[in-house]
Amino acid sequence: MGFLARAREDVAAARLRDPAARSGAEIALLYPGLHAIWAHRVWHALWVRGFRFVARAGSQVTRWLTGIEIHPGAVIGRRFFIDHGMGVVIGETAEVGDDVMLYHGVTLGGRQREGGKRHPTIEDGVAIGAGAKVLGPITIGEGSVIGANAVVTKDAPADSVLVGVPAKPRARRIGEDTRALLTTPEYFI
Repeated sequence: MGFLARAREDVAAARLRDPAARSGAEIALLYPGLHAIWAHRVWHALWVRGFRFVARAGSQVTRWLTGIEIHPGAVIGRRFFIDHGMGVVIGETAEVGDDVMLYHGVTLGGRQREGGKRHPTIEDGVAIGAGAKVLGPITIGEGSVIGANAVVTKDAPADSVLVGVPAKPRARRIGEDTRALLTTPEYFI
């Protein structure tokens, strides 16, 4: 898939997920989450070809411009959408599947200093609420929802709902409006 086709797909994904979006032009020109993703594709291509210093430098410029830090080593899937975006951090060994949505302040971070896989794997169709922290080499199963401000440090199966500090996975309830979890979390400490 070429750059323009992929960019159109990204704009369509943003339009689908953001009820405030008024037009494709508005999204393409004014959405920093989209700009960060587009820039990441360039920096990631350089990273995998061995131009690591240039890729890191470019990712830092993108961070300064958008407030979103995506390490060029991170692997990002298709139709990824970052809503608002300020303060999002995605670490070097993070893997993000297709149709994933993040809100502002989300961290996909590490918990250890050793090399190797240090950051989470987020499978397809996951939504992560504002301020959530997903830490360590864990896997969040397909179709899961992580509530705002949750702190996730353990694997979660597909179609889980994760809320609280520390977050504990549970299956979705029939008819549950999981979108509400992204803005109004339950806190269990």
